[in-house]
Amino acid sequence: MNYEHYTYRVLWSEDDKEYVGLCAEFPSLSHFDKNHIDAMQGILNLVKDVVTDMQANGETIPVPLSEKHFSGKFQIRIPPEQHRNLAVIASEQGVSLNRYISAKLSE
Repeated sequence: MNYEHYTYRVLWSEDDKEYVGLCAEFPSLSHFDKNHIDAMQGILNLVKDVVTDMQANGETIPVPLSEKHFSGKFQIRIPPEQHRNLAVIASEQGVSLNRYISAKLSE
């Protein structure tokens, strides 16, 4: 498993007054640093160490999101009233419910 294929990002933490490096596939891990580049390198190194440890212990390692196949379909349960309201809005805008919801999710 290539640890560099995971989904990383660096955010400023106002509470900590430092940058925090995060990895989506390992939400419990983080690395704080004064410099955003060092925060990124820190989370990369941390994930590398965790993946190496998991491999050594025969644990299941998360598949990077970048390597997963997504069909473009997912189901969601909403109250019938909300479903009706969304269908009405989509119809009024002259688009399918799917297109309307997709556009809303992209905002």
